Amino acid sequence: MKITIFGTGYVGLVTGACLAEIGNQVLCVDIDEAKIEGLKQGRIPIYEPGLESLVKRNFEAGRLQFTTDVADGVAHGLFQFVCVGTPPDEDGSADLQHVLTVARSIGQHMADYRIIVDKSTVPVGTADKVTAAIRETLEARGLNLEFDVVSNPEFLKEGAAVEDFMKPDRIIVGTDNPRTAELLKTLYEPYNRNPDRLIVMDVRSAELTKYAANAMLATKISFMNELANLAERFGADIEHVRIGIGSDPRIGYHFIYPGAGYGGSCFPKDVKALAHSAGQAGLRAELLEAVESVNARQKQVLFNKIAKYFDGRLAGKTIALWGLAFKPNTDDMREASSRVLMEALWEAGASVRAFDPEAREETRRIYGERPDLVLCERAEQAIEGADALAVLTEWLEFRSPDFELLRQKLSEPVIFDGRNLYDPELMARLGIRYYGIGRGL
Repeated sequence: MKITIFGTGYVGLVTGACLAEIGNQVLCVDIDEAKIEGLKQGRIPIYEPGLESLVKRNFEAGRLQFTTDVADGVAHGLFQFVCVGTPPDEDGSADLQHVLTVARSIGQHMADYRIIVDKSTVPVGTADKVTAAIRETLEARGLNLEFDVVSNPEFLKEGAAVEDFMKPDRIIVGTDNPRTAELLKTLYEPYNRNPDRLIVMDVRSAELTKYAANAMLATKISFMNELANLAERFGADIEHVRIGIGSDPRIGYHFIYPGAGYGGSCFPKDVKALAHSAGQAGLRAELLEAVESVNARQKQVLFNKIAKYFDGRLAGKTIALWGLAFKPNTDDMREASSRVLMEALWEAGASVRAFDPEAREETRRIYGERPDLVLCERAEQAIEGADALAVLTEWLEFRSPDFELLRQKLSEPVIFDGRNLYDPELMARLGIRYYGIGRGL
């Protein structure tokens, strides 16, 4: 099949490369000329395991192409995937200007039937707005062409996006047209062998499903962080509690890990957008507001522990940070807990020595060169001359470090563990002061 992808960001690039991998002819469109030129030369703008080789292989095979020409994109594909960003507005709502710009561009250039596939995370009712924008543009051209708008939300986890696309746990298709549903089933059939993972529903339900999924996962995280803060006050260990409740199959172990708060491009934005949409519909989403409030507070917990340990005297201290990305296997630092901690430390007069396997360049892009930030090439370098270590991201290489080396390198043998990677009893036996999340007073 011939497929057009509008947007070569995280979702667009993964979607385009994976669709090309099974033999489709994919044309990715983006208005960023530098990005398109870089992709043609094999430069991938994001880190995602397996993506670079996938893009390179399919580009060299001629199945994956890149362009800035919108008209070529509209002419190319029966399927027009909209994968552009929907950043949060000041009021928390999703900004649809890029989605609607693509819709009008499709209406401006289409000459026959097209299926417009909303892959971006958008509020309920967006398909109606996309339909209206295309129809108005066609009417201005004096044309009455047939088209369908489908909701097909993505469920890609950063760090496992290629695998998630190639082996999905579900494929949601929102459409009221049975013919369009069959065409989408055909498109996704190579990913949908056994069992059948494709679920067809109405458009608005599909749009809500994406927000509901992310809001549910964010709720589980904030609930566990709330319990972790309770555990500290009760003298309990949240890790024991986690195992105890996770053994209940009605609860399970997924997304019940306490920590320093969730981040990334999805959960914070989508929780706020859903709460805003609820308000527009006349409902105050109190639970969603609480989820966001708990998460914002949780991002301050590690700094508060560090400040308490040093009696508030952080000026002149150096804190080593392990982990900058909001989660492992990505370089994404959007809404990352590390940013909240670093900025609070700098405000208090402390310096930071930081290491992350992938996010150092992104950190440099965000903060530039500054005297109170040293980005290190290895984890061991970050702890040299530091007064304490804070762990923010659960990269595998941080799970079993050389604790004797930590004792030698740190001026004070103290660890603030924002992801509960280490055993408090082991730390005590090794003579390391240890402060986790919800591990008792």
